[in-house]
Amino acid sequence: MTEKTPPPVIELTNLKKRFGIGDAAHYALDGVDLTVKKGEFIAIMGPSGCGKTTLLNILGLLDGQVEGSYKLNGQPLESLSRRKQSHIRSEQIGFVFQSFNLIPRLTVLENVALPLLYKGDLKIKRLKKASKMLKTFHLGEREFYMPHQLSGGQVQRVAIARALVNEPSIILADEPTGNLDSNASHIIMEELSELHKKGNTIIMVTHNPYLTTYASRVITMLDGKIDTDTFHLPSTPAPYSEKIPLNKTESEGA
Repeated sequence: MTEKTPPPVIELTNLKKRFGIGDAAHYALDGVDLTVKKGEFIAIMGPSGCGKTTLLNILGLLDGQVEGSYKLNGQPLESLSRRKQSHIRSEQIGFVFQSFNLIPRLTVLENVALPLLYKGDLKIKRLKKASKMLKTFHLGEREFYMPHQLSGGQVQRVAIARALVNEPSIILADEPTGNLDSNASHIIMEELSELHKKGNTIIMVTHNPYLTTYASRVITMLDGKIDTDTFHLPSTPAPYSEKIPLNKTESEGA
């Protein structure tokens, strides 16, 4: 008996996202078709305003009110309630943001455990899971630090630990090294590369062409559409000896 081919992890058909109304309306996404297979590492590039972050937010079920079709693991999402979509997001998707988004008044351990609260785990179970995940990223000794006591690279590793504590199959990263220096950026990309090797599907938005060498597929966007879509073998480049030219203020290393 022939095994049934599993559906793509993500399948978008003629996806559109409109902002504004009347004469002021414009499409941030204008007819995007995209298929993502399990275990791919995709880097999305393009100029500011081309729709990269909008696309990532829609993939992560953070932004609704779209036209077209979005299937996640073969399941159409358009007809699902926001509550059901939130449940799917908490179970299957992890986010890594450029701005880290840690809660300043919570310890590192509490920040990483936070997604488990929405899952309904008891506190002791949440903290044990969070502690185990922090140890994976060599941050066990920083569990009771506050976010402001960490370097930029350490904060981003905490953010990745938080994104993974629910064991999601899909990781969405929006400029994950955008606020870091070259050494910290290299460490973060090595972490993402290891996750890719373990079978996670990763979709990363970046302005930095150097970081696309880690990806197995590079997509460029222009004016709300996919302009190019290229597959290649990922590599592990050596870190730059000088700072990678990144936008915004760079913080401390890892």
